[in-house]
Amino acid sequence: MNRDKLSELYKKYNLTKDDVFKHQHYVIITRTGIEKIEAQENILIKYKSIVNEPNFAVIQAFGELNDRKMETFGSALKGANYKDGNTNTWYVAEMAEKRAFSRIVLKLTGFYALGVFGEDESEDFKQKIKTIKE
Repeated sequence: MNRDKLSELYKKYNLTKDDVFKHQHYVIITRTGIEKIEAQENILIKYKSIVNEPNFAVIQAFGELNDRKMETFGSALKGANYKDGNTNTWYVAEMAEKRAFSRIVLKLTGFYALGVFGEDESEDFKQKIKTIKE
């Protein structure tokens, strides 16, 4: 069962209620939670810039954890609103890197396979977390 596996992973990585948020359809781990996981596992990550334009960036992440190797991508598109893009910041390369980081950590540690996402993967996730914390 996913719930049992998630509980096991939360305990393994010492995640607290501040590190996890339940979205209507997803479980989301906050940036601090993902940083805890990465630090505990000492995941080796390298990046490659695929696209780096003023309004759009794609970063490829290569990760290693023990004998597991994976790669994934993070992207960011600056838009006037969320209908036109997936970020409202001008730091599109940095946002793409944060998204690639979250994805590679969650994939290597088994969270992604259980439907867990990082808060940086969607501005919608970040807004909902902010609203709950307030």
